[in-house]
Amino acid sequence: MSAALLPLSRTRRPVLPLLAALLLLLPIAAVLASAATPSGPVWSHIARTFLPEMLANTALLGLLVVAMAGTAGAVTAWLVTACRFPGRDGLQVMLLLPLAMPAYVAGYAWTWLMDVPGPAQVALRGATGLSYGGYWFPEMRSLPGAALVLAMVLYPYVFLLCRAAFLAQSTCLVEVSRTLGHSLGRTFLSVALPLARPALVGSSGLVLMETLADFGTVQHFGIRTFTTGIYEAWFGMADRGAASQLAAALLFCVALLLALEQATRGGRRFHPMTTRHAPFQPVPLRGAKAALAGLACLLPVLLGFAVPAGALLSLMVEAGDPLAPSRFLPFLTNSLTLAGITAALAVLIASWLAWSARMSGGRMARLAGRAAGLGYAIPGSVIAVGVLVPFGLFDNALDAWMRARFGISTGLLLSGTLAALVFAYLVRFLGVALSAVESGLARLKPTLGMAARTLGCAPGEAVRRVEIPLTRGALLTAGILVFVDTMKELPATLIVRPFDFDTLAVRVYNLASDERLAEASTSALLIVLAGLLPVIALTRAMRKN
Repeated sequence: MSAALLPLSRTRRPVLPLLAALLLLLPIAAVLASAATPSGPVWSHIARTFLPEMLANTALLGLLVVAMAGTAGAVTAWLVTACRFPGRDGLQVMLLLPLAMPAYVAGYAWTWLMDVPGPAQVALRGATGLSYGGYWFPEMRSLPGAALVLAMVLYPYVFLLCRAAFLAQSTCLVEVSRTLGHSLGRTFLSVALPLARPALVGSSGLVLMETLADFGTVQHFGIRTFTTGIYEAWFGMADRGAASQLAAALLFCVALLLALEQATRGGRRFHPMTTRHAPFQPVPLRGAKAALAGLACLLPVLLGFAVPAGALLSLMVEAGDPLAPSRFLPFLTNSLTLAGITAALAVLIASWLAWSARMSGGRMARLAGRAAGLGYAIPGSVIAVGVLVPFGLFDNALDAWMRARFGISTGLLLSGTLAALVFAYLVRFLGVALSAVESGLARLKPTLGMAARTLGCAPGEAVRRVEIPLTRGALLTAGILVFVDTMKELPATLIVRPFDFDTLAVRVYNLASDERLAEASTSALLIVLAGLLPVIALTRAMRKN
């Protein structure tokens, strides 16, 4: 066999990807090192009182959110891909709008709408003449309410990756299923969905990890989870060891779930066996079926974007932030700069790790990718403290050495800088980019790269000229998801940001924590507006593709 056909793992060991993964694991290692300290009275108190409740709430919340977000994302992706009905083109764009809505902002809006003094119950009492307590009304500040809010904000992860997977599937398989008498729904369940398993599982994993790491929503809804327990132990009880032990337990659970999914997948492959198939042709729907399909696609948009955005717009018109419009420019500039830098670096690093694993085929390269993406399961505040601990040690050691050697104080070079904040974002959100890139690579036949190399292309050239153009959609999706997530990130920004460096998310938190939601609505809408721009770019790329 010629050298051109040999896998890259025969000639190059993935040392650099492993080193990069170890660097990204540094904050997690700092947290785990703190968790190895002997347990104190705070941990004993948590284990006796709150731990069973936190376990039950976290498990139930994750199950509900994954079930609702997975169903909404997969069903809507299939409907807009496989069916043609009135309003389909517009709904393809609208289904991505919740990407721009932070979960904690949607939670603020929904609780304002549904609480006792909110517009919904005020209108109900005015229409019926009943007083409070004389009627039944769903309790929004509950675990199912929090799960609904999170699911309707997070389902676009599933929609994006499943739609790409459905478009890449062979039309022949769908046509064969239909000729055998299967309905479109049965074809979806028995053919299309099993073939889209990498995209469905990868996106559902993102939804689960985002749910496990959420703090603002569950705290506002009064739900005690692992994340709120970490915050209470770290910042309320001032016990970093107890908080680190809770974070380590959360990390172990996520790693176990990821390993279980890989084991159950086995050696099955999900890419098409041939590239010679016609483009996907949607089936026209009419009458009641068309109306139901349109309603099924419209409902998640209403719950995840339209209703919260409408509530925020109403609050902004009613009161709004007292600051002049020109004062918002620094907040917006800071948010966009951080999000753009983080998204670009995340796509580059994720692509490097994913293609290193694909080209080498070795266990170490795959392990490096898995390890680098584990930070997405850790709350932002824990990662922030994990970043500050080693950075602080380095700054203090360097300062002590410079004082002793040259009599010069270097101060803090890394701690509390934009570099430290971007590094915290990368640790937090690299898993998003990795999942999107790996999902795109899973749909490429391995023989494509081998064929290019037999024609004289070097391995890097084959990737650049053949595989990267075929995965442009996945790369763009990865960048968009990281950009929007960085715009919405709150805990890491609060802890790591430089002094007097505020973003839109920090402005929203400062006002909403003081129950000044009407004033916070202006900054919240700016976050949504900034997130809409990349969503529009993504929809254009999807249409072109």
